[in-house]
Amino acid sequence: MGQHPGGVHAHQTTHTKIALQSATRKIIFLAACLMLALVYIGLVADQFLADYFSRKLDLASLQMAARLEPGNADYQYRLGHYFLQTQREPLAAAQFFRSAVALNPYRASYWLELSRTYRRLADIDRQQDALQRAINADPSTPEVAWEAANFYWTVGEKDKALQEFRVVLANDPYLPPAALDRCWRIKPNVDALLRDVVPRNAEVYASFLDFLISRNEPAPAAKVWMQMVQLQHPVETRHVFDYVRYLIDRQEVAQAHQAWQQAAGLADLSAYQPSPENLVVNGDFSLPVLNGGFDWLYEKSSDVVLALDATESHSGHRSLSIAFDSRGIEDVGIRQFIPVEPNTKYEFSAYFKSQGLQGAGGPRFLLEDRFTRTNYFASEELKDADFWKQVGGVFNTGPDTRLLVLRIQRVPPGNAIRGKLWIGDVQLTQRHMAQEQTLAGGQ
Repeated sequence: MGQHPGGVHAHQTTHTKIALQSATRKIIFLAACLMLALVYIGLVADQFLADYFSRKLDLASLQMAARLEPGNADYQYRLGHYFLQTQREPLAAAQFFRSAVALNPYRASYWLELSRTYRRLADIDRQQDALQRAINADPSTPEVAWEAANFYWTVGEKDKALQEFRVVLANDPYLPPAALDRCWRIKPNVDALLRDVVPRNAEVYASFLDFLISRNEPAPAAKVWMQMVQLQHPVETRHVFDYVRYLIDRQEVAQAHQAWQQAAGLADLSAYQPSPENLVVNGDFSLPVLNGGFDWLYEKSSDVVLALDATESHSGHRSLSIAFDSRGIEDVGIRQFIPVEPNTKYEFSAYFKSQGLQGAGGPRFLLEDRFTRTNYFASEELKDADFWKQVGGVFNTGPDTRLLVLRIQRVPPGNAIRGKLWIGDVQLTQRHMAQEQTLAGGQ
């Protein structure tokens, strides 16, 4: 068969056209990709350069960053901050802050700085408007709430101020003491503040309690304490110690004792509660000494070294060792407050052991009224015992006695004393009528 002479030529022409079109498309596509890449590189380069200049913090660099990225609100904000803080030109700063909030109205910090700038310009209406917009942008930021609260307080809008202080109290771990001080000055009504302003938070309650103690407000402090008790959230022991000490100083012994009992579950103090079997807390020194509340209280001294000693004990696992090296002291430096009943008979006992005690006289246990200093019991001198020896006695409290202090007195106080003393199993119990009748029958 014969082949058409034009058939091959037509096929070749078509193939060539397709190849040319394909090559053109590839060139166009590559050119487009190149252009996009150049645009992207340009954008990235602008962003990189803008970020680089913005970190220099001088005016020329900040202006360059803003020119490279005119749509970046943060660079406008930084320029505003520069003119406000460095140049002290609030009018110029306001212009840049307005640009920042126009570009990004959802950043509370931008509105907050604009509000502060209007404050410097004495433009109260614009200051309030910018502050309200900051609150709308982020109603839970403590910095914004603090600024707003103080502004509203200044202009006399107390309810709005308290509302913003509540935001501060609920969200900031450091500002509650200052916020509570301002709340109290605005409305010194503990019931209203607990109901409307102070959030149900153990740490905020504790700060409020500390504040009221510092202001010597016993009745409001008692109400805050009861809120803490009802909340049943953990409380740091230092707050308990401060409250108990405050009540003792006010001679509110029953209330102090009740607070200590209530704190058993709040501050992990269950093991530090007195019992009918022993009114002395931690009398065998088996627990760490807390130096607060109704546990042992101690003072550090260069004349006496106090330590818990696991190598010596009467019946438990430890004792208190007291090492003397003094030219003259009146008190060893450890004591304990013990709530008692008036006109009641008590029995005291303790064990001691000494080593090398030198000096005229010696230390002795003393029980006296915390407030009147009336002496109810003084033991024999705690010396000349290289084995565990018991001391004790029975005494009656006075008609007004509610709190005793148990301490170790040095007699005579002005003489030198050296050596070592151990004490343990310190006990105080109430003598009941049945015990008295039993003892009388035994005689």
